[in-house]
Amino acid sequence: MPNPYYVTFTPPEELVKATLEAVRLARASGKIRKGVNEVIKAIERGQAKFVVISTDVDPPEIVAFLPTLCEEKKIQYMFVGSKNQLGEMAGLSVPASSVAIVDPGEAKGYLEEIIKRVAEIRQGR
Repeated sequence: MPNPYYVTFTPPEELVKATLEAVRLARASGKIRKGVNEVIKAIERGQAKFVVISTDVDPPEIVAFLPTLCEEKKIQYMFVGSKNQLGEMAGLSVPASSVAIVDPGEAKGYLEEIIKRVAEIRQGR
């Protein structure tokens, strides 16, 4: 499936896997927000440390503005190809269009490395 128009960069597969693992770790030991409305609130309140956005959301308008919102608030974000996988890692029995990591918990060191890699990729775009 081609990337929708809101995808501003294409992350390497190993970074996608690392991001999903960070979501799982943060869910288990820290705090995450799930779903677009909760993610928007976390971004606007300055609570989100990192945002993960699915690229297979239909209609794409549901999440299309999240990259811009993250950039305005200086929050790094990442794309993953599967809302089903993201939902699973977030502990949901349904797909997740987006997730915000509010407290990375045990994923802190892992997340710092992911954020660094994402920043490098985005600067190179």
